Amino acid sequence: MKADLADTQALEARLYECFAPLRRADEGFRRSLLERGSWIKLGPGASVRHQGQACTHLALVLRGVVRVYKLSESGHQITLYRIEPGDSCILTASCILSGRGFPAFAETESEIDALLIPSAQVQQWTAESGAWRDFIFGLLARRLTEVIAVVEEVAFRRMDERVAAFLLRSGGRSAEGPILLTHQEIAAELGTSREVVSRILKDLEGEGLIRRLRGQILIRDRSALRAKALPR
Repeated sequence: MKADLADTQALEARLYECFAPLRRADEGFRRSLLERGSWIKLGPGASVRHQGQACTHLALVLRGVVRVYKLSESGHQITLYRIEPGDSCILTASCILSGRGFPAFAETESEIDALLIPSAQVQQWTAESGAWRDFIFGLLARRLTEVIAVVEEVAFRRMDERVAAFLLRSGGRSAEGPILLTHQEIAAELGTSREVVSRILKDLEGEGLIRRLRGQILIRDRSALRAKALPR
């Protein structure tokens, strides 16, 4: 749904806090950005884009998180990247510029506020605005690095190493803090099945590295888990 009038001024103020490259654009471009864009608010779990769907807008996210993922024929998911405040979706930008359908799925993980830019404006500004091109190419460079890292993990690392590394990333700095994820959610992040994740977690618990509880996991030996995450 569209953001109500009460939110609009706050969203406009936040836009250039989140998107520094666009803040450096000339006044004409900044005015056009607000005139041509439209504000949108979506709740958690909303489908943003389906695979094969045409990309009619590019969203500049000001609040919330969108997950972009691939889905295999067997039903397994794998996360490609997340779009957070101050960011946008490079796959959407690429599809707009190439005229192709979206090659993945995108879904909100929390309530989001975003500014939607029509595809015609994305194409025009890419040709005419240096600030917009800098933003798009910077986005491309960051996302390409992230996606290559995902490919390297899938191609070259064992699943038990990937699960251990994922637990370390998800657990923050505290060895005692719980990781509030189900086995299915971990499987969806890593592109495998819940059964494989459950078996690996059971093995890690048997080695004394973690403790499994209902809906959460506790890291018991962070140093040993870090060693388990190293490529072998």
